[in-house]
Amino acid sequence: MYKLNLNTQDFLAQHWQQTPLVIKNAFTDFVDPISADELAGLACEEEISSRVIITKDDGWDIIQGPIEKYDQFGVDNWQLLVQAVNHWHPDSVSLVEAFRFIPDWRFDDLMVSFATPGGGVGPHIDNYDVFLLQGEGTRRWKVGTRGNYAPRGGDTHTALIDDFEPIIDVVLEKGDMLYIPPGYPHRGETITTALSYSIGFRAPSQQELMSGLADHLLDTNTGLQRFISVNEPEMPASLSIDHQTGILDLLKDLLAQPQHYQRMLGQLLSQNRFELDLCEPEQDYSATDLTSALSAGAQLVRIGGLKVICLEGDTLSRLFINGEEFEFNINQDELAYLANQMSLDNAKILGLTDSPEVTKFLLTMLNLGYYYLA
Repeated sequence: MYKLNLNTQDFLAQHWQQTPLVIKNAFTDFVDPISADELAGLACEEEISSRVIITKDDGWDIIQGPIEKYDQFGVDNWQLLVQAVNHWHPDSVSLVEAFRFIPDWRFDDLMVSFATPGGGVGPHIDNYDVFLLQGEGTRRWKVGTRGNYAPRGGDTHTALIDDFEPIIDVVLEKGDMLYIPPGYPHRGETITTALSYSIGFRAPSQQELMSGLADHLLDTNTGLQRFISVNEPEMPASLSIDHQTGILDLLKDLLAQPQHYQRMLGQLLSQNRFELDLCEPEQDYSATDLTSALSAGAQLVRIGGLKVICLEGDTLSRLFINGEEFEFNINQDELAYLANQMSLDNAKILGLTDSPEVTKFLLTMLNLGYYYLA
């Protein structure tokens, strides 16, 4: 279990989404949850997102995974990045749990990098919050102020920018961490061969919200109301202010109705950007199988990276899991327990299975591969 040396309430009040922060000795006696060889093994897999970035005199080359051979890259000036390691490497899940003082819906993934001396990404700006945790080795990080920075080479589709004047210039050693809010330019350079961990948190954009609402309306065949006017402009080619605001009021009306926005938000924010390592059983579990396993002391454990979300003030008793909606009639305390716990306590779950609805839900989770018996 990883324990973060941070006053989380002070951090949320003073730094979260506001200012960068260097946290020396963020984890005492930090132990890397994954080795370089294990990381390289994950990068061999087709379904896992990975890439190698090679630092050159005039920029950076990116080689997309899967990657099986590393001799071609030499001994310095490159780094391997593997996304969503918490989905595929169970030992890394407990590291992610140390950051659950930030809501689960914001969590994106745990990216792990192996970098040789001189390896780095170059100056760039992210649109999400990130904690950069140092494992083995050392890396130097520079962070600049928020501002308007020209994209590198004029390419507006890249996060890379021209260089910046640093307000933070720090060498991170094992267990040290750097927090960077959205919009702050930063760059990292490897001093000695290093393992580093990027714990990212992101919120939806306006584009994603509008797209999610449109998908919801299409799926439910709702949002069919049309604009009705009470007056018409004198000029035939004119779209009057009254008509403009009246048409947009149709959207406001939709967004004021919980049955539309709650379902849309639950589905959108419980989805993952990266594939999950599903633990689908060879044969579906039955109620008897579940009861027998629980009676023998088994626990139900959530797979790494699965998002389980409940909405405060929801009009229905339901959970949103991996973009899907699961509705069942249990009290709010029991619903919150299922949503918040990564591992479901044996005695607690054995009691909950007195409810046929809960039993059906747990069987669905097992048979979808979202949970497994341990």
